[in-house]
Amino acid sequence: MDVKDFYFDLPQELIAQDPLEDRSSSRLLVLDKKTGEIEHHTFRDIVSYLKKGDCLVINDTKVIPARLFGVKEDTQAKIEVLLLKRKENDIWETLVKPGKKAKPGTVISFGDGLLKGTVVDVIEDGNRLIQFSYEGIFEEILDQLGQMPLPPYITHQLKDKNRYQTVYAKHEGSAAAPTAGLHFTKELLKEIEDMGVTIAHVTLHVGLGTFRPVKVDNVLDHHMHSEFYVVEEEEAKKVNDAKKNGGRVICVGTTSCRTVESATGEDGILKAGSGWTDIFIYPGYRFKILDGLITNFHLPESTLVMLVSAGGTGSCAARL
Repeated sequence: MDVKDFYFDLPQELIAQDPLEDRSSSRLLVLDKKTGEIEHHTFRDIVSYLKKGDCLVINDTKVIPARLFGVKEDTQAKIEVLLLKRKENDIWETLVKPGKKAKPGTVISFGDGLLKGTVVDVIEDGNRLIQFSYEGIFEEILDQLGQMPLPPYITHQLKDKNRYQTVYAKHEGSAAAPTAGLHFTKELLKEIEDMGVTIAHVTLHVGLGTFRPVKVDNVLDHHMHSEFYVVEEEEAKKVNDAKKNGGRVICVGTTSCRTVESATGEDGILKAGSGWTDIFIYPGYRFKILDGLITNFHLPESTLVMLVSAGGTGSCAARL
């Protein structure tokens, strides 16, 4: 499977840079995978495509202000650090720019020494393990010094941090937002529930591995980075009950999709639990529990556009 099969022209001027004041006023494109028919609507019209008995699955992860700007203590050279995942205590896997300046033993100062980080190792893909030292509560210091890690194609400054969070964000841990959920408002979610649609919460902490470009010619040679997920017993029951009673399981975003597909057995039952997943979904994958997907547009040749492309295919070809 050639990565070029997933290329399309994406003019930069068509990438929205600023969020709408009303989240639910975004544009909505609806594709009927059976007929291929395309319709154009406003996002709040999503209610027209849901029905009583369906289950809407949302990812309630919360983005942390994971982007830090500091200086090397010895040379005062500027350096940028992006927190990817906590490994243990105060040691984090990070992406550092420029990486060449961050050799093991390098000490980086943030906020005039309010926070310090020492590079302890260089690991896969050139990522750095950094051990942080500070006085007080790490999360409070991060909230003071950190910035939201916006995608590289967003060049405008984000004025309100909360606009890069879903209205149902709860569990901190993501380096990027589950962006499909950004279009829901609390009012819209209540309207959906009042229709008789069940809303199930899952958690998958989004890492940058999901968004990394595919750098190999053969899609099957691409390595996905693992991400941590949680499915609670009560939420799994909501999904399984909907399926058992003839309702559809509709995931909000690729992260919710990968969570339920990772936690569902070959019997089609979603299992409660937690763990790490590096599931890679591409055309040929047979979905075990998902019936529909609400998602944003994705970059050409990305693993996300490959997942969306799998929506109309049949036989199983996922790598777990």
